[in-house]
Amino acid sequence: MKQTKGLEGDKMSIMKFEFNPKVGIDNPALTLTEDTDGEGVGEPRFYLLTKESTETFGFCLHEELCCQGHVIRQIELGGVAQRRGLQDGDRLLQVNGHFVDHMDHFRVVQKIKASGNQVLLAVLDGDSYEAAKSLGRDLSRMLPDDIRPRLCHVTRDKSGFGFSVSCPEGTKGTFQLSVLQDGPADRAGVPPGSWLLELNGDSVKGYSHTQLTKKLKQSGNKVTLLVASSSVEEFYRLRGLRVTAALADTSRLPFKVRELHMVKGPAGYGFLLKEDDCSSGRVGQFLWDVDVGLPAEQAGMKEGDRVLAVNGESIEGLDHEQTVHRIRAREDQVTLLVIDPAGDEFYHSIGLSPLQFFEDSDPASGSCTPSLPSHSGSPALCDVEVAPKGPVSWLMAAANSIEIIQSQRQEEQTKLCQAF
Repeated sequence: MKQTKGLEGDKMSIMKFEFNPKVGIDNPALTLTEDTDGEGVGEPRFYLLTKESTETFGFCLHEELCCQGHVIRQIELGGVAQRRGLQDGDRLLQVNGHFVDHMDHFRVVQKIKASGNQVLLAVLDGDSYEAAKSLGRDLSRMLPDDIRPRLCHVTRDKSGFGFSVSCPEGTKGTFQLSVLQDGPADRAGVPPGSWLLELNGDSVKGYSHTQLTKKLKQSGNKVTLLVASSSVEEFYRLRGLRVTAALADTSRLPFKVRELHMVKGPAGYGFLLKEDDCSSGRVGQFLWDVDVGLPAEQAGMKEGDRVLAVNGESIEGLDHEQTVHRIRAREDQVTLLVIDPAGDEFYHSIGLSPLQFFEDSDPASGSCTPSLPSHSGSPALCDVEVAPKGPVSWLMAAANSIEIIQSQRQEEQTKLCQAF
């Protein structure tokens, strides 16, 4: 069945084709998008894009006047996006399991940037998107409720870790967890009956039951599990996608990135910034000598916190002088993203950046969104500082520039464009 939009907007005119077995798949009725409900709306498609630190994802995200949604454009020939199957005109619905169709363009850009070298996208083809919108469909209901695995940090008590592992006889890498109610694993958020995917940052795919038991004993009193419910595991398996910690729900972890917003007082902010070695071996910027009663302490700063971002921009790879310059860029206020030593050590142990999992608690503030040019003003090409190679760079997912295009020509669309 073929559908075209009529002159009266939401009304649809329908043209039917008779099936001809001699023609087979060349029959135009069989080459159209599958439509089981007669409304011309296809199904969302999911793509797990994985790139090297020196690559881009190979597409641009547009916001276009007269074109609804976040639009996939300029797909790089031979790039990651094209190889996986993204199409020009696709509308972006989800980033790493988060529905984004209703979000501001710049917040969606930030979510993709924060994904590092791997991002899971859900898209809908342009025609289906427009049809769904015209029909008043709730696009979020077209997507699974939760497609994220879960990252859990379990601390042993007198009863142990509070879970047991079962494995089909004669198989490797297939482990299901039975969870003791109110035990350590249960309190850490491990769902009963979930499947174990990673142990302390390492895949268990090649482990035997004996090897897994040995690894658990070597973990001491704490263990980090990447787990997925049966429905989540099936979702990825059926689509040939690999589940990794980079896609995980970390809401149950005890380690959180904290946002500190400070307004400078007569005596300054009241802290000392010191350069020192991180647990990763790299050089970082740390907070010390927090003065009692001054803005830094009032904002929740603790001695030993490591600075991750200043005014929404990662400082990964910046030296002390560059970080100081960022802090002083706004004369009377600054917003820092920081993490305490225990959290810093944890994220280093699993090879991920804590910024990757930071969620802005106040979307309206835009405080965790990288500083981007405003919507108004003349066209501009703005350089983005990209940190050295490595999995912990917050902005490595972005290309080396952010471009905002504003046309003065009446017939040309105004659009925002971000390359990835």
